[in-house]
Amino acid sequence: MNPVRIQAIARKEYFHLIRDFRSLYLAFFIPLLLILMFGYALSLDVDNIETVVVDYDQTPLSRDLVRKLDASPYFQVITRLRDSSAIGGYLDRSRARMGMVIPAGWARDMRSDRETPVQFILDGSDPNYAGISRGYVTAFIEKYNQRQLQDFLNRKGLKEIKAPVEGAIRVWFNENLESRVFIVPGIIAIIIMIVGALLTSLVIAKEYENGTMETIRSLPLRSEEFLVGKAIPYFFIAMMDVFIAVFMGQILFGVVVKASFWLLVLSSGLYLAVALSLGLLISTATKSQLVANQMAILITYLPSLLLSNFVFPVSNMPKALQLVSYIIPATYFIDILNGLYLRNVGIHYLWSPFLVLIGMFFFLAGLNVVLLKREGF
Repeated sequence: MNPVRIQAIARKEYFHLIRDFRSLYLAFFIPLLLILMFGYALSLDVDNIETVVVDYDQTPLSRDLVRKLDASPYFQVITRLRDSSAIGGYLDRSRARMGMVIPAGWARDMRSDRETPVQFILDGSDPNYAGISRGYVTAFIEKYNQRQLQDFLNRKGLKEIKAPVEGAIRVWFNENLESRVFIVPGIIAIIIMIVGALLTSLVIAKEYENGTMETIRSLPLRSEEFLVGKAIPYFFIAMMDVFIAVFMGQILFGVVVKASFWLLVLSSGLYLAVALSLGLLISTATKSQLVANQMAILITYLPSLLLSNFVFPVSNMPKALQLVSYIIPATYFIDILNGLYLRNVGIHYLWSPFLVLIGMFFFLAGLNVVLLKREGF
């Protein structure tokens, strides 16, 4: 390949890019917006569950139960109601996510060692939120029961009965279980796919629509040189977005790279090469900017967001979609990002996704060359 001819194509594409406000908007503003929206707005953490309470018992023991619930970081008692029929109105209007009903005679039954049920009503419109909330309620009741049992044994002068099995739970990689710790790195994969695939899906189609492709074919230019020259400006723009995302993730959200920063740069460059090759392939195959843009969204952005283990676990999906996830480049790049950001591992653990991305790049690049040669290059 001739560096001079590559430089000429890259220079031409650079001037086209800086004159196109829409492309610059897509290349810089949207990635920044995604970082802020995903980092601040998208959260899978469940805390401060808005709770309304109906206490028919009105005893010191029942009020103590409500105070302990409100003191928990996972629940927030927003109001106390007089009748349980009012709970439905709060749930219907999304003013509360949970209701608790303490029946009359609850404290008396507890002191008499009888069953003392407490009703919890959860908003199940969001199954994930409701499932996590139910787990918090179960843990809260179990902890409360342990305290009551301990108090009972102390009053009787007996020793506390220890459970035969005690779980020693330790969380690795994300000790505080904060969702932003894995969401912020995943944004890098989405940003690269937007800049790498969505923008480059238009560059060759634009040449066809403007009628300049015939002129380019007549030049002493090889297909490989044409593709590399077209991709170079977008490669540098996307890498700038990667550095911005890493910097903002550290400054705004405290998410830092635990492993090698240069390994992150290398993996980002490799994944970007795959995204650029995929975008150029779409552009060459469609020859229409409108069709190319729609195809790029369907083939690159949406699968990277939905089928890559970024937000939704692939293991919970149907088998057919699990198989599709194996051909999504973002699946392997997010695996690398999790290793670098969370697990603090190096290339000796991450060589497998690296090899897959390398194979994808050579396959897509070769396919691009074949298609362009068929067009007369």
